[in-house]
Amino acid sequence: MSLLQTIIRGFNLNVISIENVPESFSSQVYKLNLTNGESVYAKIPYNRDKLYREYRMLEMLSEVIPVPKVLDFWSGDDFISGALLLSQIQGTPCTGTIDDKLAFQIGQYHAKLHEVKMPGYGVEGVDGYQFLDQNDWRLYIKNNFEKLKEPCKEVLERGLFEKCINHFERAFSALPHPDGPCVVHMDFRPGNILTNNNEVIGIIDFESARGGSSEIDFTKMNRYVWEAFPPSRAAYQEGYSTIRPLMELETILPFYDLYDAFSAVVWCKNRGIEKNKAFLQESIAVLQKSVDC
Repeated sequence: MSLLQTIIRGFNLNVISIENVPESFSSQVYKLNLTNGESVYAKIPYNRDKLYREYRMLEMLSEVIPVPKVLDFWSGDDFISGALLLSQIQGTPCTGTIDDKLAFQIGQYHAKLHEVKMPGYGVEGVDGYQFLDQNDWRLYIKNNFEKLKEPCKEVLERGLFEKCINHFERAFSALPHPDGPCVVHMDFRPGNILTNNNEVIGIIDFESARGGSSEIDFTKMNRYVWEAFPPSRAAYQEGYSTIRPLMELETILPFYDLYDAFSAVVWCKNRGIEKNKAFLQESIAVLQKSVDC
């Protein structure tokens, strides 16, 4: 708690109680209830690049979609990566049933996000905007997959690993031309979509957002929303299409299902397999389903 107390003092806050925020897998997030009756959120990103990335994304998107307001920013010191002080959005994650009305709204907000143009394919960081090698989205995906192979090989059963490699090559070659560069959230899922009275009132968690192709941003909607509530897909697509054209999902989703789950296996390995056992098992199941289709 000393880390949090340091940040509370840095932001000069009068706090009466602190609540942990669940489902925050990378950063540390705390709800701070203040003596004046208000509540704010302190977010301590995993590293300084994520700090600057979220800060700049929230500033850029504040007039585009409903996002938390940055109330204060601390760039950190030699021991702490820094922190953001964020406003509270009076909503809850839409992890329950998603009807057509809500799916339509989610589609519209996702499209509005993708309509925001970026200077190139790349990410914000401490030193400014870092462009991908040759500003090539396809090269980035392919090179990233190559880097994931060795650590993933140490976790996956050999037969499944080899099937994943073969599936990647086939699915990669079938992808349509990428769009963008536009803002992609990279973790657009129900837990990061806040609602109130069946209305979308906030989108959160932009620490992994970047300039990319929209194709990478539909995977978790498919896994956690469309597969759970099949009718929601048509409503989402209708809402999205009122803002911008939708890419060829039937070609995109099989590839990125595999790519996302393959990446998640390595994430679990790096962050601790025992600690993230459930997520690892979920990711392996997705890989198995992908290669068996």
